[in-house]
Amino acid sequence: MKEMTGIIEEKTIEPEQFCEYIGNTIKVHGSIYKIRKMSGFAFVLLRTKRDIIQCVYGEEFSSFSLSEIVEECCVIITADVVKEERSKTGVELRLVDVEVLSRPVMESPIVINNKKVDTSIENLLNYRPITLRNEKERAIFKIQEGLCQAFRTYLTMQRFTEIHTPKIVYAGAEGGANIFQLDYFGKKAYLAQSPQFYKQMMVGVYERVFEIAPVFRAEKHDTSRHINEYTSVDFEMGYIQSFEDIMQMETGLIQYAMRYLEDEYHYELELLKVKLPKVSEIPTIRFMEAKELIANEYHREMKDYEDFEPEEEKLLCEAIKKKTGSEFIFVTHYPTKKRPFYAFEDPEDQEVTLSFDLLFRGLEVTTGGQRIHNYDMQVAKMKERGMTVESFESYLMMHKYGMPPHGGLGLGLERFTSKLLLQDNVRLSTLFPRDINRVTP
Repeated sequence: MKEMTGIIEEKTIEPEQFCEYIGNTIKVHGSIYKIRKMSGFAFVLLRTKRDIIQCVYGEEFSSFSLSEIVEECCVIITADVVKEERSKTGVELRLVDVEVLSRPVMESPIVINNKKVDTSIENLLNYRPITLRNEKERAIFKIQEGLCQAFRTYLTMQRFTEIHTPKIVYAGAEGGANIFQLDYFGKKAYLAQSPQFYKQMMVGVYERVFEIAPVFRAEKHDTSRHINEYTSVDFEMGYIQSFEDIMQMETGLIQYAMRYLEDEYHYELELLKVKLPKVSEIPTIRFMEAKELIANEYHREMKDYEDFEPEEEKLLCEAIKKKTGSEFIFVTHYPTKKRPFYAFEDPEDQEVTLSFDLLFRGLEVTTGGQRIHNYDMQVAKMKERGMTVESFESYLMMHKYGMPPHGGLGLGLERFTSKLLLQDNVRLSTLFPRDINRVTP
């Protein structure tokens, strides 16, 4: 009887090990990314899980015909490792033999092996399983991976517990019409707009919790900044002294993430020419002060007194960067009318809430604030808004049986990635976007 030991016998060598094998013959697996035919020899670029490896085919040392391989063949190559200072890996691989594991049955409809995929965003997304193979396209999502790794590591170090909350819910956390309804065995249910209710409940269990998971918004926006399913980085923390504790935690989170990317994702940052923002500190400004600053600085008439227009977000970030050098700005004390029913109102001015948004390079990437933890206060606010209190019995259970002062936030992972990479459309940092026009691939 054969037994599994948990150990996989590696028969091929990873690129980071090449220098250890100079003067030896090795096996490497990957896909043929590009073939550049020259006179009597050829450069064969091999795409591995993270690197593009330059190999050399030569009639005098290669035992196979170059015609045996085509672009996007999956192969195991046998190669001699030769020292080469000009190579990124420090070595050159001279192809000795090849084992073809599979070959494409059709030629790619999109050229993916140039420096960038030169096509429309529609084609880029329509052929996503193929275009993601481009070196720069896949680097985007390695950086996004790095952000998630950093967020998880930092929050765990700060004694947060990772949780996984339901995505089929009985009511929308944010209210309004931007919620997807579904038939749940003959009953109405909805796709979660946010893990808000559940992460608050879990504060009563673990005190500090976080989740990185999809959320759904049935917004009929067709803009460069909106998608209908996105990944939300949420955390919630109890026993806060002020809603500023939440902003301090996010500042530390972003500082750590930028250091982590610099240390662990230098290859992708260099490939995409990413200039990481400096985050020594993040300034804050009250909502109305921000509106006045924009009006005065740019001679704009203030029209909406309850929220920002997209252009105002850009102008505010521009003004703050000029004044402070920061590419981030916390905007605090949003009007009560524009915040959800669980937002804690400022005791000194109940027209505003102890809430905030974080703007980064002209776009809101985070919304957060302190929540109501008192049962009577929460019920009163729900009644004031005409809500049916009985429908929220399971949510109010935590308030009824005691909750500490608490608050948290949600950060849009795709928006954050997009702004970090200076992209003009959030879909470019979304692996398989879901918007009002797209549910495939």
